[in-house]
Amino acid sequence: MDTDERQLTPRGEERRRQLIEFAARRFAENGYHPTSVAEIVEGLGVGKGVFYWYFDSKDELFRAILSEGQRDLRRHQRDAIAGDLTPLERVRNGVRASIEWSLEQPVLVRLFQFAATDERFAGLLRQGERIAVRDAAHQIQEAMEAGEIPCADATLLAQAMLGVHTRIVHLMATGQIEATDEIISTAVDFCVNGIRGAADRSFI
Repeated sequence: MDTDERQLTPRGEERRRQLIEFAARRFAENGYHPTSVAEIVEGLGVGKGVFYWYFDSKDELFRAILSEGQRDLRRHQRDAIAGDLTPLERVRNGVRASIEWSLEQPVLVRLFQFAATDERFAGLLRQGERIAVRDAAHQIQEAMEAGEIPCADATLLAQAMLGVHTRIVHLMATGQIEATDEIISTAVDFCVNGIRGAADRSFI
């Protein structure tokens, strides 16, 4: 049974959340493949029956972790762009929120990186990326319509911003550069100035 279709009690929701959070940490620490369902339930002090009430398999649990992480990132972004802001201010706040969330969620970032290498999960990750690009492109298009930036391919610019975000987070997460506010601001400025300087041209 798909757990998303179940009407869980508050206690059931809490138990499901515990399974997701505990498993996410174990997967990040020990790797997805070495971590078993038995290890997860033993670590939480529950029986396998509890696990299989919420999830049909370890794969389904991992997909739930990815989905919950992607939804949390989108909530963080929505909060950052709420209020009386210009479209370009929403772009700026959205980029910063994405980077800051990623730095605050090293466990999920590590699992996202693994998911990208495994075809069982890569499709779900790509779906989340498509949503992220669509949302960013919408904000960029509104900035163009407001005359804040030149007209260009909004989707291509959103893809470019995602690339900057992904690379800068990787460098920070692996300790290759320091995760400072100055570095974050530099990355945000690079993205915003890049789309502001995107002249009306044909991209090849």
